[in-house]
Amino acid sequence: MSVMDRIKADVEGHPIVLYMKGTPQFPMCGFSSRAVQALKSAGAGELFTVNVLEDPEVRANLPRYSNWPTFPQLFINGELIGGCDIVSELHESGELARIVSEAGKA
Repeated sequence: MSVMDRIKADVEGHPIVLYMKGTPQFPMCGFSSRAVQALKSAGAGELFTVNVLEDPEVRANLPRYSNWPTFPQLFINGELIGGCDIVSELHESGELARIVSEAGKA
């Protein structure tokens, strides 16, 4: 399976996918840490994460797949939501909780 197929399978196979540096328990950058905290406080229980530091192929190809240059990258129901700034803005507005609560119900 090509790396692009793997990314597509992950994004389409899980309601909430976060490509991040590190893990939710041990984030390796502040942006990834903030995205995880926003998702947790928005009620995201089922969170599928990919540590791009452990998977150089995904790290190199995800920006091509998503057309988004930086990490973390959040996908919900197969759609790119965005990076840390967008996740934080959605969380502050209350919108992230709504999106998270509807994830997987489509």
